[in-house]
Amino acid sequence: MAKLTIWHNPRCSKSREALKLLEEKGVEVEVFKYLDEEITKEDIKNLLKMIGASARDIMRTKETIYKELGLKEVEDEEKLIEAMVEHHKLIERPIVIKEGKAIIGRPPTKVLELV
Repeated sequence: MAKLTIWHNPRCSKSREALKLLEEKGVEVEVFKYLDEEITKEDIKNLLKMIGASARDIMRTKETIYKELGLKEVEDEEKLIEAMVEHHKLIERPIVIKEGKAIIGRPPTKVLELV
């Protein structure tokens, strides 16, 4: 079975639940604590391709920083990606990646689609 990577925030209950579900299934999981790691524009663009989504689709639009930066008004995909690179907290979680495909684990049981 191919290994999965989870973009994980240990402080997020949904992220913890998704990781637990994967571990209970005996899946080998690489945990990427995205809040603590460097993320490039290319990383985000690759993620968007794997999910088949726009930048806004993977953004946490209820975060305070989203409102502070006025991102609701921004239509430029590059600017949204740059905001996520600068403020990792804007990235939805958890995101699970396997063999060039990725999904957002909302609800957490959705991650099982890649198992």
